[in-house]
This record gives sequence, C-alpha cells and structure tokens, in this order.
Amino acid sequence: MESEDSRRLQSAASFKAFLLKSSTESHLNLYDHLTGMLLKVMDEHPPNVVDVIEDMSRDVKRAMLEEQQSSLRELPETSAAELLAEQQRSLFSRPEDADQEDELMETPLPNVSELGFYLEQAGVGLGREETQRVFLALKQLVESQALLRCRLWGKVLGTESSYIVAEAEYREGEEEEEPSLDEDETEPETEDTETDPLPQSTYKPLPEVPKEALGTGANKYVYYVCKEPGLPWVKLPSVSPAQITAARQIRKFFTGRLDNPVASYPPFPGNEANYLRAQIARISAGTQVSPQGFFQAGEEEGDEEDTSPRDSYEANPDFEGLPVTDMAESLSSWVHHVQHILQQGRCTWVNLAVKPGEDPNEEGEAEEKEEEPDEPEPEVGPPLLTPLSQDAEMFGTPPWTSKVSSTLTSQHAVAVLRSNLWPGSCAYACGKKFENIYVGWGLKYAGEGYSPLVPPLPQKEYPSGPEITEALDPSLEEEQVLKEALEEQQAAQEELQDSGDEAEEDDD
Repeated sequence: MESEDSRRLQSAASFKAFLLKSSTESHLNLYDHLTGMLLKVMDEHPPNVVDVIEDMSRDVKRAMLEEQQSSLRELPETSAAELLAEQQRSLFSRPEDADQEDELMETPLPNVSELGFYLEQAGVGLGREETQRVFLALKQLVESQALLRCRLWGKVLGTESSYIVAEAEYREGEEEEEPSLDEDETEPETEDTETDPLPQSTYKPLPEVPKEALGTGANKYVYYVCKEPGLPWVKLPSVSPAQITAARQIRKFFTGRLDNPVASYPPFPGNEANYLRAQIARISAGTQVSPQGFFQAGEEEGDEEDTSPRDSYEANPDFEGLPVTDMAESLSSWVHHVQHILQQGRCTWVNLAVKPGEDPNEEGEAEEKEEEPDEPEPEVGPPLLTPLSQDAEMFGTPPWTSKVSSTLTSQHAVAVLRSNLWPGSCAYACGKKFENIYVGWGLKYAGEGYSPLVPPLPQKEYPSGPEITEALDPSLEEEQVLKEALEEQQAAQEELQDSGDEAEEDDD
C-alpha cells in the first residue's frame, strides 16, 4: 500500500510540475490559469457556465497579462501626421479683425476650387481635400508676402517629399539678396617674393553668360515652394543660364530637401533649390499655353526697327472664346505665351564678344576689329504667341495630345491638352477660361533610355625626351668604361693644347 501511495504522490507531483510549465509566448502556466478560472466561477456563479467558459478563460488570461505589465508606461510619441495637422490648424482659423467687405473685394488669390473642378473633368489634379488645403496655403502666402498676383503652378514630386509651387508676379523694386563673401572668406593676397615663379596657365575660360534681370526672360516670375500646406513657404532664387544649361544635360530626381547638393556630371552649379528653379523655367517655357487670340502682343515703347523678340503681352478684351471641339482637334488653336529659352540659357541672346561697358558701334577701332574673329550670329527663337502646330517632334513622339473631356456631354465638356515631352503638364480651356498646371517628377521625356554623358579622357602626359626622361642607374662596369673614356678624352685635349703652345713658341 505504501508503495502504491508513493507512486500516486509522485505522479501527482509530476503532473503538477507539468501544469506549472510556462508558455514561451505569454509566459503563463496552465495551473495558475485553471486556478483563476475556478475562483472566478466560485465568485460570480454565472448561469450556463459551460457556454461562457471560453469568454471567462479569455478574461482571466487578459487580467493576468495586464498584471505582468509595468504600470510605468511611456507616453506615445506624436506622429508626423499629428504634427502636420497641428501646423495646418492655422489655415482654418479666421482672424478676428477680418472684415467681410474686404473679403468680397477683388483679390490676387486664384480660384483654386474652380481650377480643381475643371482639372477633375480632365482627369488631373490633387484631389478635393488637398486642393482645399492648397487654396488656404496660397491665401496665407498672399497675405504674408503682399503679392500682386499669385497662381498655383503645380506640384513637383520627390523621393522623400514633394514641392507645391506657387507662381507670383514680380514687383518693381524687388531685389534678390545675393550671397556676399565675408572678410574671412576672401582670398589672401600672395606676395611675389619667389625668385623662381611657378609656371602660369595660358587657359582662358569662356566668358560667363550674364543672368537675366528680375522681371525679364526666365526670371520674369518669382516662385515660392512648400512641402505641405501649412508649412512655411520658401522663395526660390533666380535662375542663371549656366544652371539651365547644366539642367539640360542631367536627370536627377528631387529629394524634397532644398539644401541638398546635386551630385551629377556635368557638375550642377548649385543645390536642389537652384535645380528646381531651372526645371520650373524649362517646363514653363515649353508647356505654358493659352487659346489662340486670348492674348495679344503688348505695345512697347522704343524703336520701331528693333528686331529683338517681344516678351510682353496683354489680354485681348475682344476674345469671345473658341469651340471646344476645334481646340481639341487642332493644335493651331493653342499658342505659347511664355518666351522660348535659347541654347545660351537665356530668353534673349547676348553677344559675349562685346565686353561690358563697350559700345559695339564705336568708331576708331577699325584696325583692331579686323584682327578679331567674326562676331557670332545672333540666336533667335520662335516669337511669342507661336502656335503649337509648329512644335517639333522628339524621338518620333508628337509633342502634344489633345482631346475632349467627355464625348457624351460635349456641350459641357472642356478641351484638354497634355504635353508628351514634359509628362505631367496639362492645360484645359472652356470658353474664355483656361489654365495650366504641372504635376509630375520634373523630368523631360528622354526617349527609350537615358545615357549620361561620359567624362572626357584624361589629359596626355608631357612628351618624353632626354631632358625629362628618368634614366636607369648605370652599373659599376658601365661607370668604369665611361670614366676611362672621359680620361682619354681629357688626355687628348691636353695633348692638343700642348702642341698648340709649342707651335706658337716656334713662331716667336
């Protein structure tokens, strides 16, 4: 009997040890779980215990897990969406001193809601919610910068964040802050005290193409960008011809950080803010279009014989609009109202052979001019308000695609125009209303594939010769032979000199 009782006690102990084994996932054991369930049944006496035993088991397990957790918990960190929502709260607040009569007056703020309505029919846009937030952000920009005219240019996508771009009219008297060199950054003067000066290079770099003045050419408008509605607007710097020329030779995605350096070949003269401004100038020059007859050439004071391209236009008050079907079928119904950018990187050609401050018509320098090479032929681009039908194809692709937004309700449809050379650029026209917008990656169509430029070959070494070629050290035998040859040569010279002296004595 004692042996049987001892076996039962051993089996009971081993079974209890089995029940006390903890789970690898929840770190709970079945013994404590069953004990908790029995205590819960005895305390609550629920009806139909068998039917609710699963729910009771779940409640007991949840309570045991909560007891194991620490009561000192870290507060959840504020997410990026909550931070953005906090910054966008100011867009929906109305100032207390705002007068309703002032709001009814004409304002430079564009009607972005109407723009979103027409773009939605064309299958383009930012969505209704984002369009409303962009509208409020533009309102904040106009009020803070006191802009005369503002327009939603578009949205440039980036790998980390995107740019919302606003186009503003240049105000007379507005100047750009150019970075100035500090005293510590100036190059120190070198004193010419060396007896053997270093050789100087005879290379003369090409003259730098001057930047167009603010309010003219590629710098006719001022652009502001922000990453999200509600975040601060940043004014982009003016663009230079060197930046436009370099942007034509590279293809880089935007990161969303304006101060990010642009690593490319050829090297780009600036950071991402300058690269973004150069791409905006290129896209505007190639895709900003309007219906034929909406604008007319402006009257400029000056010489009637001046052949320089006109860069001004004005709205035609007699414009009545064109039929939507005609605008969708014929590219001649659309014209470019932004100046073309020349290969020089400017909208107006400049003669680099003439030095600044020099009069090319000055007399008295005929002899010097004959020696100088012929002046380059001025480059002339297509004039302002040129029809789109004259645009050239690239890589066998037509530059534009036009259609009607809806063929079922053509009486209420709009004419839609898309650029194939700059994917993401779109324009619409309906009656007397039209608008342009760009939503894309900021890259031009490159055909089947893009091949970056190959760096030039390294410079050749200086031609080798006995004066600069390093010779091998002679061996001991070669040195002995050379020494004997020099001694024989010296002895022959001495004998020749002695014979000469004897001949002079005989003559005396």
